[in-house]
Amino acid sequence: MILEKIKAEVGKAIVGMDDVVELMTIALIANGHILLEGVPGIAKTTLSKNFAQTLGLKFSRIQMTPDILPADIIGHTFYDMRTGEFKIRKGPIFANVVLVDEINRASPKTQSALLEAMEERQVTIEGLPLKLPEPFIVLATRNPVEMEGVYELPTAQVDRFMMKIDLTYLPEESEKAMLRRKNRGEFSEASQVVPVSELAKARREAMKVHVSDAIIDYIYSIVRETRLDERVIIGASPRAGEHLLYAAKVKAYLEGRSYVIPDDVKELSVPVLAHRVVVKPEYEVDGIDGKAVVREVLERIEVPTE
Repeated sequence: MILEKIKAEVGKAIVGMDDVVELMTIALIANGHILLEGVPGIAKTTLSKNFAQTLGLKFSRIQMTPDILPADIIGHTFYDMRTGEFKIRKGPIFANVVLVDEINRASPKTQSALLEAMEERQVTIEGLPLKLPEPFIVLATRNPVEMEGVYELPTAQVDRFMMKIDLTYLPEESEKAMLRRKNRGEFSEASQVVPVSELAKARREAMKVHVSDAIIDYIYSIVRETRLDERVIIGASPRAGEHLLYAAKVKAYLEGRSYVIPDDVKELSVPVLAHRVVVKPEYEVDGIDGKAVVREVLERIEVPTE
């Protein structure tokens, strides 16, 4: 099974990230992007790099800084003295798995350079549109602690991420296991275990997974309820419902089913919807966030029994 192969291989390089690897696999197959939020030192880069290696995909890392320019990401034209012609030098965005580290350190102008890439899967250099490789996924990291020298991500950009995954410290036993394996030198880099052709096949087959009208209604009801909650300024968008639908189809496929069940939707609702829900400041003070709203919505909405 494709997911188990990836988990086992990534496990050679990292400990306790099986749930995150599953969400990353779902997003990749579903043509989505992921926002990874967590404090430094919890192996976001190691995870992303080894995830790409299990699939034989080209990996690149872009370190965002306040002075980075859009051309540093997408590329630029230059004059070749040998040929007397202008040529295009492609930037690091031309990879399959692109880790955008500390995305909120870049200026809004530079962040916007990612919008076309994420949504259209192409970039434009000097008026020339260039297609990005397939498959293509952006894994953007954000440090939730530091507030100096960072820019708020625009709501429109946040909405383009299929999922937001909060990476926290490992449980005690997992962190001890990591230290023991480090001490014994047991970690190694992951190797390719899934051919790209199998990934393409998984994408085609996942989109064929059956979704009943009852499940469609269930997804819509969840999304709509986030908009009606009195504690919310902005609820989940129509794009959020689309992302939840596709993610549920992929999850069902990875679990060997040809149909989506309510549990697929429920398990993915928080990572897919919560980051799009903007809570009013007076409720944020009381500790209410998008996750809390989505979880309460799931409790209120009747689960289909068909």
